[in-house]
Amino acid sequence: MRIPGRIPIKIYPTFWIFAALIGYVNSMSLIGTLIWVGIIFVSVLFHEFGHALTALVWGQNPHIELVAMGGLTYHHGEKLPFWKQFLIVLNGPLFGFLLFFISWFLLRFPLFSQGAIGAILSLTMAVNLFWSVINLLPVIPLDGGQLLRLVLEKLFGFKGLKYALIVGIVISLGFSLVLFLYQAILAGALFFLFAFQSFDTLKRTRHLAESDRNDSVRELLGQAEKKLQQGKKKEAAELCEEVRKQAKQGLIFALATQYLAFLKYEEGLSKESYHLLLSVKADLEKEALTLLQKTAFDQRDFPLVVELAGTCYQNLPTVEIALLNACAHAELKQAQPAVGWLQTALQEGLSNLEEIIKTPAFDPIRHDPIFQEFLNEQQPPPST
Repeated sequence: MRIPGRIPIKIYPTFWIFAALIGYVNSMSLIGTLIWVGIIFVSVLFHEFGHALTALVWGQNPHIELVAMGGLTYHHGEKLPFWKQFLIVLNGPLFGFLLFFISWFLLRFPLFSQGAIGAILSLTMAVNLFWSVINLLPVIPLDGGQLLRLVLEKLFGFKGLKYALIVGIVISLGFSLVLFLYQAILAGALFFLFAFQSFDTLKRTRHLAESDRNDSVRELLGQAEKKLQQGKKKEAAELCEEVRKQAKQGLIFALATQYLAFLKYEEGLSKESYHLLLSVKADLEKEALTLLQKTAFDQRDFPLVVELAGTCYQNLPTVEIALLNACAHAELKQAQPAVGWLQTALQEGLSNLEEIIKTPAFDPIRHDPIFQEFLNEQQPPPST
């Protein structure tokens, strides 16, 4: 569902599903579920408008998405100073408290405090107070975690994100443990999920560098990606070189290096591609890791080919990779794993085994008993 406007809103089906589940668990009735869904919708949207309207005031272009676990507000525009970013994040929970006080104020009047209206306002007040307080906990992805991240990044630069994640992991695990002890299974599972997500993010950002926060470097990489999409490979390569020159390290540096390595390989420059990929080996994507294995074989770096054998085959289980692994093991005089990879290649559909085993790559193990036994097994049975 899309709602156009100055602040566009996109609502995913999972939002309604989760809201209905929460409503049913708390009411165990159809009417109660519908009331809960309405309160959750209004409360989450009111909260997100706190973020979005503040961003709009600062000249940003915000949009809101309502997803399974709540809402998300994105904003695009010029980079904002710390205090403006801080207020954008803070005003979400503040709008939640505002809705709490509006409900509390209306309940002071008999007209609104009686019957169904009073019950709905009381529930709205309780939901917004509870969620606004929880949302200020210093746990990413909650707003409190984002506020902590902004403060720590202001103090420590790019390392602030890592520190915020560590704080969030500790607090999430603590809350999860306490909630499980008090049999609050759903809430405990939610905080355990926060801890897991933060830990996963922490692992993925272990190579994060200051350059990854540099807007000009990120813009350069975006231009390079656009040139690649347009097929302008020479210009893309030049931009990737410039990104590497400016970034020097970090995830953006690694990504630009991978793009450049693929371009070099297409030009037939396998050696250059190999050295480029080797320099960022720890940060390679699946496709780039496969290319590193190929270029390593070209450069006769057979130990590296063998090191990457299992991972590359798991990422892309093909005859070609199985044969590459078999040849590398054979070059290293490792008959048993070489035969194992040949058998894997046969299972993947290898049809020209006789031609393959005649290649020089298998000379180092040609007279090995294990290899000879494998060859004998491939011979057709004698005719009778």
